[in-house]
Amino acid sequence: MASLVCEKSDPPTADDENSASDNDSEMNSLAATTTTTKSKKKKKKKKKSAAQKAATPNKPPHCRLLGTKQSPHFTNYYVSSDVGQTEPPTKRIFELEFSGKYPVGEIQDYTQEHNGFRKTSEEKMAMDLLREDYFNTVREAAEVHRQVRSYAQSFIKPGIELAEMCRMLEDKNRELIGEKGLERGIGFPTGCSINHVAAHYTPNSGDKTVLEYGDVMKIDFGSQIDGRIIDCAFTVAFDPQFDPLLEAVKDATNTGISNTGVDVRLCDVGASVEEVMESYEVEINGKMLPVKCIRNLNGHSIGQYQIHAGQSVPIVDNGDQTKMLEDQMYAIETFGVAGGRGHVIEEGECSHYMKNFDAPHVPLRLPKAKKLLGHINKTFGTLAFCRRWLDRDDGGSTFLHKQDGKQVGYLGALKNLCDVGIVAAYPPLVDVKGSYTAQYEHTILLRGTCKEVVSRGTDY
Repeated sequence: MASLVCEKSDPPTADDENSASDNDSEMNSLAATTTTTKSKKKKKKKKKSAAQKAATPNKPPHCRLLGTKQSPHFTNYYVSSDVGQTEPPTKRIFELEFSGKYPVGEIQDYTQEHNGFRKTSEEKMAMDLLREDYFNTVREAAEVHRQVRSYAQSFIKPGIELAEMCRMLEDKNRELIGEKGLERGIGFPTGCSINHVAAHYTPNSGDKTVLEYGDVMKIDFGSQIDGRIIDCAFTVAFDPQFDPLLEAVKDATNTGISNTGVDVRLCDVGASVEEVMESYEVEINGKMLPVKCIRNLNGHSIGQYQIHAGQSVPIVDNGDQTKMLEDQMYAIETFGVAGGRGHVIEEGECSHYMKNFDAPHVPLRLPKAKKLLGHINKTFGTLAFCRRWLDRDDGGSTFLHKQDGKQVGYLGALKNLCDVGIVAAYPPLVDVKGSYTAQYEHTILLRGTCKEVVSRGTDY
């Protein structure tokens, strides 16, 4: 990216000044002009200095373990580049000065011997080049995710009501991506599962849950463009006693990413994650506890408009001999627990729903069920949604419905759609009460020549 540089005229030379002294009337005019020009130059310099000062990231997050001591993370990191983002971010990502080419994610070489040829293969490089438009779409969605989550890190702190937190985060997600129905928008509802609740919790309307200092919360949300979903998550904690738990899960996720590759067996990725995760222990309230993998939670492949596209990436050695695929997107996510059994069950009021990707054609008798299904098809398609979005005046999409999309009295119709297999319900997934769970997740592309961690940021 090229920075815009203001061109400056050359200052008058000594010869110019001597010749000008022979022409008094011209000199007076020239002197006045020169004085004005110098004055303007000084003002321009001052303005530039002020702009440079404003473009220095300076807001640390409230929660712990984002960034490193060597490379600290600031929630307004995006003002340091020359792409023109505001603070707080208000410009849609495609309006910024990326010249149509969005930031490439973290590039990692394949470490497996059987993939050693890929980095220098002309055939694989040509294939990557042919898929550049697809990669660029994924990278745009990833840049949205980075800026949205960094903005959220500026206001996520003890005392915030979770419903308001989700509203602020999701509104910013819609704003920066330029929400346009199924073409551009949110990938799935904001998960904000706390403590023993590991996943699939977001507040329903009327839920007044407040984030506390001693909570461990998983923030898991998605952005999508043309159905290319970025699935990325991190853990929020404020009490330093939870640091080893967060470090264990972050280390395990990065280890899993490092061990992925084309034709790598899924069980081998899981084994590498398990070995790292369970090498940690954490002292909580004076009691030393081992960190365990939550064995029945997995990463997964991602398809177009399909958050779970068929392959599950385990976080333990489960013996699955299935191999990872070239040109496939994967969400590499790991979950760890301290004080729990390492196994989750469904429990609590459901908030997450999603139309089945291969939903059967079933005749619906209830008019309300037909109406709700029509709304789901138009607004969400096969992307996940939550009850809170149905309760919004726009029904989940201002672009599609303006302020006339709110669904009323829909719970019976929603249950009917679930009962006949068109829609699936995803209740909260919980470990033992009193335990603490953590999660980190990134979206990766297994390209022909390398792997690209598209969602990597300065935070994690």
